[in-house]
Amino acid sequence: MKPIYEPKGAAKEYGDLALNIYTGCPHRCFYCFAPSVLRRDRERFHSDVRPRENIVEETRRQLEREGITGKLIHLCFTCDPYPTGYDSTPTREIIKLLKEYGNRVQILTKGDGSRDFDLLDANDWYGVTIDGACEWDMYFGKLNVVQEAKAHGIKTWCSYEPVVNAENVLDCIFRFNRSFDKIKIGKLNYHPSNINWKQFGHEAEALCKEWGVDYMIKDSLRAEMERK
Repeated sequence: MKPIYEPKGAAKEYGDLALNIYTGCPHRCFYCFAPSVLRRDRERFHSDVRPRENIVEETRRQLEREGITGKLIHLCFTCDPYPTGYDSTPTREIIKLLKEYGNRVQILTKGDGSRDFDLLDANDWYGVTIDGACEWDMYFGKLNVVQEAKAHGIKTWCSYEPVVNAENVLDCIFRFNRSFDKIKIGKLNYHPSNINWKQFGHEAEALCKEWGVDYMIKDSLRAEMERK
C-alpha cells in the first residue's frame, strides 16, 4: 500500500500530495463523492469509520522508501482527518511522521483538530469546510477553533466548497473574512441546484476584492462566471 499519492484533476489544486487516513466518514454530507470513488455502499461508508489497515506503519515505510520531504500533504480527500465521535489518534501519528520527514501539512475538516495544534507551525495549514447549509452556531464553533489555530501561529483557510446556500456563504465571507489567511470557493457539482453560479461567483469575487481576501475561485465555478 502507498498511502501518500499525487492528486489528479481538480484535486490537484489543493496540494502536492494527499493521504486518506480512514475507511469512511460520519458526517453524511449528501454531496460526498467518496463512496462513488471508492465504490462503496454509501450507508456503510458513513457508518464503518476506522483507520485504514496499518496506515501509520505503511506511511512511515513510504516516507522512508521514497524520501518524501518538502511537500504540502493534504489531509484528507475521501475522509475527514477528525471524524466526529471517533478516536483521531491515527491522525496525530500521521502528522508526526509527515513533519518528522520535513513535510508541510494541510488539514481540511468538519471536525475539531485542536488537539494536534501543538504539532503544527507556520508552515502548515488548518482549514474548515463551510457550505452554507448549517446553523450559525456550528459556524461560530468552527471559528473558535480556527482562532485557536491562529493563536498557535498556524495558517488558516476555509473551503467554501461545495456551496449549497449561496446567500449564507456570501454572508460568511463578509463576516469571517479576517479569520482566514486564504479561502477557496467552488460550486456544487453533480447535484441539482437553483443557484445562479455566474452571479454568485462574481458577487463572491467582488466581496473578496473589497475586503482584501486572499482567495481562489475553483475552475468549475470560474467556468460558470465566464459563460456568455
